[in-house]
Amino acid sequence: MPLGLSEYIDSLEDRRDLIWPKPPKPVPLKATPSVAPLPGIKVVTWNIYGTLLRIDQGQLMFSHPQELRMQIALEKTIAEFNMWNSMSRKPGQPWEYMLRQYSAVVEEAGMVSTKRKGDYPETDSRKIWKKLLERLVKNEYEWDQGLYGDLDDLAAKVAYFFHANLQGTAANDHAAEVLSQLMTGGVRCGLLADGQVFTLPQLLRDLKRQSGVSRMTDVLSMDFVILSTQVGLRKPSVSLFREAVDRFQQKGISPEQVLHVSQLHSDDLAFAKKAGMKTALFAADKSTCRVNAEELKMPDRKPDRLISDLRQIRDILQI
Repeated sequence: MPLGLSEYIDSLEDRRDLIWPKPPKPVPLKATPSVAPLPGIKVVTWNIYGTLLRIDQGQLMFSHPQELRMQIALEKTIAEFNMWNSMSRKPGQPWEYMLRQYSAVVEEAGMVSTKRKGDYPETDSRKIWKKLLERLVKNEYEWDQGLYGDLDDLAAKVAYFFHANLQGTAANDHAAEVLSQLMTGGVRCGLLADGQVFTLPQLLRDLKRQSGVSRMTDVLSMDFVILSTQVGLRKPSVSLFREAVDRFQQKGISPEQVLHVSQLHSDDLAFAKKAGMKTALFAADKSTCRVNAEELKMPDRKPDRLISDLRQIRDILQI
């Protein structure tokens, strides 16, 4: 029976022949926390990349600004999944040929229009790699279906492997501890974030590494998990936040009962606040925290709270 995506990711943990990139250490940011209690909060939603997880560049990227990083990730992916024999023999290195193919497909995917002005389409990494794999299949590419599953399953695993080699991730300090404590304290934890098909298993992997979390349901209420690929829109799409509000209201949770936490101000917290949620800016890393100083002064866009340590959420919620 093929490995599920989570099982596949777990299996890679035992591989001693693989060397994964590590995220950079946080760059301390001078910020004065604002942690006065916020009454009435029943759900905390989190941004993932840059908030719960440290990541190179502060966000998940499809193309890295350093070409060497792209080269390494593509070379490893080509070798891991034995793609070379089914690739066209063009002048240059295999990774260069794959980069041209990959970049063209990513660009094409980004040109898809949305139904509403102000919305931004999310690029689905699994679909990117499925298209590239379909081209290889035309050149008699084969894979172990007993291990990887069908083409969709394989594409998801290739997408994870590529991105994990492009950008390292690790749980931010105390992330697993805080999530567990909030859940135990009766506050449900959810996600409102840009993410791919592999993002939840990747998050679970890093939380396991930090504290031994065994199941996602130990730290998250899955009814309150909304990822960009599920909706087809990425931040700062207005419709993504409207979708979140609609789903929460269906569960009996009004927007003002939700506290959204992110290191991104203009493209995340400001939109969450406009949708009626309470907001907390996570200002712990100068290299990833993105704020607009002028907007911070605007009452309708200013975050309700500011934290420099994830544990300070407990003070805000009095847990």
